[in-house]
Amino acid sequence: MKKVFKLDFLGRDLVVETGELAKQTDGAVLVRYGDTVVLSVCVMGKEVIGQDFFPLQVLYQEKLYSVGKIPGGFIKREGRPSDAATLAARLIDRPIRPMFDEDLRQEIQVVNTVLSVDPDNSPEMAALFGTSLCLGISKIPFDGPVSGVVVGKVGKELVINPTTAQTEESILNLTVAGTKDAICMVEAGAQEISEKDMLEALMFGHENLKKLCEFQQQIIDEIGEEKIELAKAELDPEIKAAVEEYATKDMLEAIQIKDKLEKYAKIDEVKARTIENFTEIYADDENFEDKIKQVEKIVNLIEGNEVRKLITDKKIRPDGRAMDEIRPLSCEIDLLPRTHGSAVFTRGETQSLATTTLGAIGEHQILDGLGLEDSKRFMLHYNFPAFSVGETGRYGAPGRREIGHGALGERALAQVIPSEEEFPYTIRVVSEILESNGSSSQATICAGCLSLMAAGVPIKAPVAGIAMGLIQAEDKKKYTILTDIQGLEDHMGDMDFKVAGTKKGICALQMDIKIKGVTEKILKEALAQAKKARLEILDVMANCISEPRKSLSKYAPKIDTFKINPEKIKDVIGRGGEMITKIILEASNVKTVNDKEAVKVDLEDDGRVIIYHQDAEIIAKTRKMIEEIVREVEVGAIYTGKVVKVEDFGCFVELWPGCEGLVHVSELDNKRVEKPRDLVSVGDKIIVKALGYDNRGRLNLSRKQALPKSEIKEDKKKNKKLD
Repeated sequence: MKKVFKLDFLGRDLVVETGELAKQTDGAVLVRYGDTVVLSVCVMGKEVIGQDFFPLQVLYQEKLYSVGKIPGGFIKREGRPSDAATLAARLIDRPIRPMFDEDLRQEIQVVNTVLSVDPDNSPEMAALFGTSLCLGISKIPFDGPVSGVVVGKVGKELVINPTTAQTEESILNLTVAGTKDAICMVEAGAQEISEKDMLEALMFGHENLKKLCEFQQQIIDEIGEEKIELAKAELDPEIKAAVEEYATKDMLEAIQIKDKLEKYAKIDEVKARTIENFTEIYADDENFEDKIKQVEKIVNLIEGNEVRKLITDKKIRPDGRAMDEIRPLSCEIDLLPRTHGSAVFTRGETQSLATTTLGAIGEHQILDGLGLEDSKRFMLHYNFPAFSVGETGRYGAPGRREIGHGALGERALAQVIPSEEEFPYTIRVVSEILESNGSSSQATICAGCLSLMAAGVPIKAPVAGIAMGLIQAEDKKKYTILTDIQGLEDHMGDMDFKVAGTKKGICALQMDIKIKGVTEKILKEALAQAKKARLEILDVMANCISEPRKSLSKYAPKIDTFKINPEKIKDVIGRGGEMITKIILEASNVKTVNDKEAVKVDLEDDGRVIIYHQDAEIIAKTRKMIEEIVREVEVGAIYTGKVVKVEDFGCFVELWPGCEGLVHVSELDNKRVEKPRDLVSVGDKIIVKALGYDNRGRLNLSRKQALPKSEIKEDKKKNKKLD
């Protein structure tokens, strides 16, 4: 039976409908937030999967009909998820995953289908709300509810779920997700705001999302199913004790080896030796396979527990660093001679090679998605090859992790990218991770920033990033915040808290946790510790390159920008693009506009003309040709023009390419002219005076008024030679 629940959330209606759609799922809700509509459903598999991880899959499906669009391309249907859809799915997955028991082994899928989009009401937040609620009302064990909000800052005022207009004015775009008790996920981009202001925004967001959690709980209390008990892998206490006695000492020694590959090799050796030992012990046991699986799980738990105890109890990190110590840093620019900008940033055993490429504005990325933005001129792409961790692997399209890390780096550096008016280029930064031992996304930000400055992009200020970690003691009473976490601390820790910014303030923030949530006290400490580290890294980067170069690489396209009357754009383009094609071919001396040596011309709606080429002479020639076309005729001025057509009523004279006017027969001479052909012929050059335009926009010219009054007109032959 259909049921409807309604909440007035800060002046906007949030409506939940259940019991009518997708009734064969374990849980389904239709969430209406303004005119945004999202269907969220969850389904649990019937069989236990024999995997050593919790099989949760969260999908976010964009339907272009939701914004009245037909998909581009030949197929005309939605294909692989867009980057925006992938990021939205990650955004939902991250806060709900800690709310499940990690020992669950039955597959759970959550599918969010975006059916209608109102740009002022976030479909991502509606989907997060729907995800939590459909799980909450289902029989699936889920320790929610979880909700999220977007926090903006317009002027001095914090705004929850800002509208499109407010977002354009906001200096902050912060997504906060959490339970009624604590924050469990953060994603933010900001225009260099302080740690104090960021913390205030985080807590403001949490206070407001509590209302959404309460609304969910009311619905769950009324219609929610009773949660079922699922079978979990129980560890045999005798096996646990035996494995701990056998492996703990060797594992503790292994995790304290400083070199990453040597450390991991030793850890793998301890695990292999332990499994081999217990394989012999249980060789004849009728439950051999189950017991060996338990041994594998226990030895992995020993690794995590020893890392945790080492840090929280003894204040010793696996590589011997202090809690707030950054690994050794080094920077280098101009590694690659032919790129427009390049840099290598190394932090410990994490290394990023970043390149910057500059292109014409017309080379911006086209976005076929649900947002109002349909293109972007700054892109950052992140690549994580398997060799960066000393392994073999599959190579192909970027996965969720690569897309997510790239988006984080792009968000951080986008805050300091100059405007299109200041620097009319499309900018692409690519980060190739050459080594990885923790926080390659933050190394990407540092390397990307260095490559931008090396390329001569006039960024507003250098940006650096650092990853913080959190390790809680087993009793949850003590915790330690770590600066610059390495791979083992990330894998075994409870929080990954990434902060990027300038000396002035924060540009990007991302937090993922494996526990139920973190408090304001922890967030405040982590932000303060991250600032200290960020300033240290910025000092090292400044020693490599302190400010953007004043000139571009000789291989980067040069640029010339000027403005024309917007009404003249159509004249420059010409019918079917024939005029702009002619300009490009003649100025560049090429045969096709797609030739790599062809000049690039961007015409903006406001009348801006942007010309790109490596050869300044070709740019100057292109500009001159365009200026000839858009030259404005000055009424009353005298011009020398060429006769291009002769009719009985007069002749047409070209003042310059693309500009023609009519000299009426009555304006040809001081004396009466019976036939224009008796006086002028095609190709003659004559002087004319501009009289102005008629009501149909046609230019009228006069030869008669351009002639000296005292001049006695001669015959046709002399008239032909006037110049």
